[in-house]
Amino acid sequence: MIRRIDLRGAPAPVDDRPVVPRADFDVEAALHAVGPICEAVRTRGEEAIAELSQRFDGVTPPSLRVPVEALSRALDTLDPAVRAGLEESIRRLRQTCQAELESDVTTTVAPGATVTHRKIPVDRVGLYVPGGLAPLVSSVVMNVVPAQIAGVGSIALASSPQRDNGGLPASTILAACALLGVDEVYAVGGAQAIAMFAYGAGECRPVNLVTGPGNIYVVAAKRLLRGVVGIDSEAGPTEIAILADDTAEAAFVAADLISQAEHDPMAASVLVTTSERLADDVTAELDKQVSATKHVDRIRTALSGPQSAIVLVDDIDRGLEIVNDYAAEHLEIQTADAAAVAGRVRNAGAIFVGGYAPVSLGDYAAGSNHVLPTAGCACHSSGLSVRAFIKSVHVIDYTAEGLRAVGHHVMTLADAEDLPGHGAAVRVRLQS
Repeated sequence: MIRRIDLRGAPAPVDDRPVVPRADFDVEAALHAVGPICEAVRTRGEEAIAELSQRFDGVTPPSLRVPVEALSRALDTLDPAVRAGLEESIRRLRQTCQAELESDVTTTVAPGATVTHRKIPVDRVGLYVPGGLAPLVSSVVMNVVPAQIAGVGSIALASSPQRDNGGLPASTILAACALLGVDEVYAVGGAQAIAMFAYGAGECRPVNLVTGPGNIYVVAAKRLLRGVVGIDSEAGPTEIAILADDTAEAAFVAADLISQAEHDPMAASVLVTTSERLADDVTAELDKQVSATKHVDRIRTALSGPQSAIVLVDDIDRGLEIVNDYAAEHLEIQTADAAAVAGRVRNAGAIFVGGYAPVSLGDYAAGSNHVLPTAGCACHSSGLSVRAFIKSVHVIDYTAEGLRAVGHHVMTLADAEDLPGHGAAVRVRLQS
């Protein structure tokens, strides 16, 4: 079901990224498909969205914006156990988000000369929640909570209309919005939702920033519209990498590989291990556990795809080289002294330490955020957090004395760049 790559005894290449290939996720090709969609929304607004909803979702929502009564009704009828789970997830994430908040910092660089690093929340954001293969109610929490803690004043959320819910987004998604106090919700999915946020349509005003995961067409729309609206990241198919030695529990490792394969046929599940025995035991556990799961076909496709593998290495140092180059969205460390090994990881969207911190914990209720960089982007990007919703602005406050002390340097440097007008703007003040 899952292939094996044996790197034991092989010299380490300069770049390990080709060692564990990812799924073929051609965003550039998808741009050709989403271009006309985004243009239709820009020029025809609500009318185009209705047509696109019928075409892609098989239903035309009764209205673009979800009525407030529908949100309240969804919360009233929500399973109490699901509500309790959402409330605990919200509570934990609020704690970690509150701890991330940064204060303004003022530096006095000289007498009469201060620079303040000021933090300002984005004015308006559009949050996207997938509703395709699975209605990701947890993504409502992961998007909304950091935006609220950051102090964003205007929050809009969109999710695909569902044929079995009268053209409204999934009821659990609506209930989570109501629980969080978000009442501007739109029954719009896919690339057309990103275009609606960027250009505005119907009751939806344009936003400053779009966040949230989605399929390849959502990712392509984000890339296409990045110059029109800010985006968090281009999150592609989900992925898990597990670095493990012979202390790991095979049943745990197999279950965690399956948990991410359940998301999408293109999901990547990778085990990097020093133990051939563990590799054998995990393979046996996969055969046993997959047959007992609900989404067997989807999981088998993901695990047998080129993006998934068990990689055998000589030692943990070599394993760390591979997982650091791979830069997984989710990285589990199931080794002896897992915390110390995790401390040596440089590139990962989120790191899960030890046998009792599965990725699914982070998906729902760890207090961390599950909107994370994929496709190796963890080498330069971070997961969604309060910081994504806050801008930094320098505020420069100088007195005449402060300018006089440094003005000659400004004029000299302006002349060196052949920009005399810059120097003159200082000179006129010093001569007054």
